[in-house]
Amino acid sequence: MELIQETPDLSAYLAADEVMDHHHPLVRETAARLASTVADSYAYARAAYEFIRDAIPHSADSGDSRVTWRASDVLEQETGICHAKAHALAALLRAEDIPTALCYQSLMHDDGSALCVHGLIAVRFNGAWHRQDCRGNKPGVDAQFSLEGERLAWVPDPESGETDYSLLYAEPHPAVVHALKAAPDREYLWKTLPTAL
Repeated sequence: MELIQETPDLSAYLAADEVMDHHHPLVRETAARLASTVADSYAYARAAYEFIRDAIPHSADSGDSRVTWRASDVLEQETGICHAKAHALAALLRAEDIPTALCYQSLMHDDGSALCVHGLIAVRFNGAWHRQDCRGNKPGVDAQFSLEGERLAWVPDPESGETDYSLLYAEPHPAVVHALKAAPDREYLWKTLPTAL
C-alpha cells in the first residue's frame, strides 16, 4: 500500500500541538532518558516504540477504565488505548526531530460486533514512511518495530469490511480526538469511537 502524506510539508510531521505536546516537561524528560541509552536516531525510534508498546499498558488489556488522549497524560497515567499510545509515541519521536505521522485502520472489535478505527503511526527514515503499531502485544498479537516490512498488530480482512487508510495525518483525526475527549470512561469510548474515516 502506498502511504500518502496529507501535506507535502515535512515540518508538519514534527509539530507539537494540544495532543502531541512534546514541549511538555514529562515528554522531554522521557525522550531525553530514552535518547541517552542509544547511539542514533534509528535506535532511539526503536527504543521509544518499545517503551510505549511495553511499558504503557493498553487500557483494554489491563482493564483500566481511564481514557487518556494527550501524550503527556499517557506518560503520566501510564495507560491508553491504541490512539492515545500512538499520540505518545509520535510526541516522543517528534521530540527528537523524527518525522512522525498518525495513520489508521478500520478493524473489527475484539468481540467481532462492529468496526472501529484503530490508531497507529508512521515514521520517516531514508526518504520513506514505515508504519508501526505500538498498541501492545498480547496472545495473538506480535507487533514489532520494523523498517524492513510491516510487523503490525493486525492485517485488515477486506471480506469483513476492514481496511487500511493510506493517508498520513500530521495531526490526529478530529473524529478520534472528539471521541477520546468526550468519553468519561473506556466502556463509553468503546461505543463512540468512529467506525470509519
